Amino acid sequence: MKHVGLNVASDALMSSAYTGVSEGFVIVSADDPSMWSSQNEQDNRFYGLISYIPVFEPENPWEAKELTKKLYDISSENKHPVILRTTTRVSHTRGPVRVGELRKIRVKGSFKPEPKYVLVPSNARVNRIDLLKRWSNIKTTVENLEFNKVYGDGRIAIVSPSTAFSHVYETVYKSELIDKVRLIKLSSVYPLPEKFLVSNLSDVEKIVVIEELEPLVEMQLRDILNRNDIRIPVLSKPYEYRVFELTIDRVREILEKTLGVALRKEMSTRKIEGEIKLPPRPPVFCAGCPYRPLFFELKRILAKERVKAVISGDIGCYSLAYYDPFNMQHTIVEMGGSIGLGNGFSTVLDEAITISIIGDSTFFHAGIPALINSVYNRHPQIIIVLDNMVTAMTGHQPSPSTPREDRYVKIERLAESVGVRYVAVVDPFNIEEFRKNFLEALRVIKEEREVAVIVARRRCALEAYWNMLRDGVEVIPYTVDQDKCIGCGICYNLFACPAIYAGENKKAYIDPELCIGCGSCVVSCPFNAIKPLKPVDQETLKKYWF
Repeated sequence: MKHVGLNVASDALMSSAYTGVSEGFVIVSADDPSMWSSQNEQDNRFYGLISYIPVFEPENPWEAKELTKKLYDISSENKHPVILRTTTRVSHTRGPVRVGELRKIRVKGSFKPEPKYVLVPSNARVNRIDLLKRWSNIKTTVENLEFNKVYGDGRIAIVSPSTAFSHVYETVYKSELIDKVRLIKLSSVYPLPEKFLVSNLSDVEKIVVIEELEPLVEMQLRDILNRNDIRIPVLSKPYEYRVFELTIDRVREILEKTLGVALRKEMSTRKIEGEIKLPPRPPVFCAGCPYRPLFFELKRILAKERVKAVISGDIGCYSLAYYDPFNMQHTIVEMGGSIGLGNGFSTVLDEAITISIIGDSTFFHAGIPALINSVYNRHPQIIIVLDNMVTAMTGHQPSPSTPREDRYVKIERLAESVGVRYVAVVDPFNIEEFRKNFLEALRVIKEEREVAVIVARRRCALEAYWNMLRDGVEVIPYTVDQDKCIGCGICYNLFACPAIYAGENKKAYIDPELCIGCGSCVVSCPFNAIKPLKPVDQETLKKYWF
């Protein structure tokens, strides 16, 4: 899971250290330094610190594979869970990996009831003692981990784990430090291999610890040196380098500042003559995204009706509605947080209505308890559930709203079953239908002071498009009648489909290579200038969009 996903699983994580495990249990936490796709930059190595679960970090794809294999053995032998902490950089890197024979595994298991699995206080106290015994064995295990290595024999030691080591190695290799340093590469970051470090650091003059984000390794290393009465200066990276990913340039700056030397800066690529200006690529919804017409119309409704609203957003593709031209989400805090925050807003705000927006997958994941809270405590807010029938943002995995022959959880039925009295299901492409139901929901929260739920259902455009291509269905793009278009810019400035752009005299054009034939842009044109290139069989399209 991602780093923030482990927050959700942390209750069970802590307990798993107390119960122990019967076989190999490896928890993969993918952290996100620089927050490329996350709401925070938390360092999940600290979960190991507070839970007594060992944490390991791979440097590259080869080590990720080999270390994972090794960790199953470590977990199985010690009957204890382990954490494999990777980062965005490792997860998005390609490299050579040598495959071997797959081990035979049992797909079915067995369960032997034991008191240790029942975490009432009397059992948990016993478990705590057993946990510390296992921890002692784990500390011995990491001493002999073959992925912890030493390079060089200089008098300046640089200790670094994971991808930080890759940057350190390349920086040192390109500078005059190569014969002066001793590089300590760590794959076991908690607990640290104490004997390994003491034996390799006791004769150096100074130690520099370089790691991404928080100083977890540094704190442990200082403790080890202190307990072993080793008086060697440990140089911390400057505080400002606790943020974002490390790079070769940043590592060079850290070494220059900590060691007080100027390192040679070598370009790894040839210098490019002249300045290259890349075209701006603001984050936008995909062409055909069912969320676009909904936010387009919601913004128009609020403006026309002069409704002041606080819009509580959530984690998903629809987070993009925060950006221009929609600017429609005022909070995005956590997965499932929209309805919970909406409950609070609707309780304390008098001058503004509350609208909570959440996707179908996020709703099933973490939105249902907050919805029940909203019903039971009569929080007057409008909840819009964007049901695109799949977990679109993270790779189109199925969600409970993905239609299957034998199982399909309809959000509207679930909402009704927990007591929501006003529930509407709309097609977000049908803006007239959406407007009518939204205004009724507005009446419900104002006059009846209850929660109202609108389910906006239409399949993710990418799913629909791929399925049409798979089945050989002709995708008919739309075009702009240049005689009718007056160049008002609504379609490309306010509706903002990436397939539509401004041409000569600001008139709109539709790129047939980007258009997926959804037709959602038709509603954006007040002059009826947008039409399909040829007649469209709407009944056939419905099979793919719903």
